Amino acid sequence: MLGSRAAGFARGLWSVALASLPGWRGRSFTLARATGAPHGGDLQPSACPGPRGRQLSLSAAAVVNSAPRPLQPYLRLMRLDKPIGTWLLYLPCTWSIGLAAEPGCFPDWYMLSLFGTGAILMRGAGCTINDMWDQDYDKKVTRTASRPIAAGDISTFQSFVFLGGQLTLALGVLLCLNYYSIALGAGSLLLVITYPLMKRITYWPQLALGLTFNWGALLGWSAIKGSCDPSVCLPLYFSGVMWTLIYDTIYAHQDKRDDVLIGLKSTALRFGENTKLWLSGFSVAMLGALSLVGVNSGQTAPYYAALGAVGAHLTHQIYTVDIHRPEDCWNKFISNRTLGLIVFLGIVLGNLWKEKKTDKTKKSTENKIEN
Repeated sequence: MLGSRAAGFARGLWSVALASLPGWRGRSFTLARATGAPHGGDLQPSACPGPRGRQLSLSAAAVVNSAPRPLQPYLRLMRLDKPIGTWLLYLPCTWSIGLAAEPGCFPDWYMLSLFGTGAILMRGAGCTINDMWDQDYDKKVTRTASRPIAAGDISTFQSFVFLGGQLTLALGVLLCLNYYSIALGAGSLLLVITYPLMKRITYWPQLALGLTFNWGALLGWSAIKGSCDPSVCLPLYFSGVMWTLIYDTIYAHQDKRDDVLIGLKSTALRFGENTKLWLSGFSVAMLGALSLVGVNSGQTAPYYAALGAVGAHLTHQIYTVDIHRPEDCWNKFISNRTLGLIVFLGIVLGNLWKEKKTDKTKKSTENKIEN
């Protein structure tokens, strides 16, 4: 009986992981938001009501709803029905892995897969920690009252055991890396544990989230190269932190009324009507840091073309968002998956372009020698 449940859980987790990859078309939220966590809550409906198992859908929410009923609370506790947060955690890892690839080569697909698995597990662990911290607050808020712990679907002890399982699996992923990366990855655990509390302490919880969510910008490079190159990794990490401040501030505007009533803090409340001005500054800082990354890593034309597209995306996102309309904030927020993919594509194509440039240089040198 126990073996069949374990096998069922493994199948369910694998199915949801696949639904989180490109092609996912369902609605989802990022980050474990509630009273202690930077945003990523449950404002949007996760699935439409209807007969179970009769409609074929590849959305993450539909996959979770089709999983065995005893597993569903655990999958929802991990927010596997809302994979946008996993994407936003994973994408900085892909940037770093792509930049660390040899000139003219694609990124290491094994590492991309390994970090994808790690992103699912660590995002799930972060959401579990968040809901354990905030279960008493969640019960008092309509849209969070249905979360598994707050609703009583999972006990605190069960969630603690489940958290231990997720962290154990994540440790298994981490141990596949080199010793430098193992130590670096372990260093992020304190951030993972404490960032859900920041909304109770500071108006800058999004900054704490950015420091946590972009750790992969350091870890991806070290996993390939054996250590971090500060000239590339630090500006890449900084650009990711600025990106998080942008998208999570936009998201935070959805919850600002509840935050005021409950007594929580956020950059949305800190910036108020000056939000667009602040976000413009973060955008300039992000693009400047990414440009520095390009210079220090010897990037080529496709990379800088991608940065131009990112700049246009940020401009449209910031200057058209209506911070007083939750649905518009949500749409702008989820569009950041596209922005992150544009950066990754630019890195990959820019790296492949290096080979062409190198070949031309070699031919030119050979011709000069022959002459």
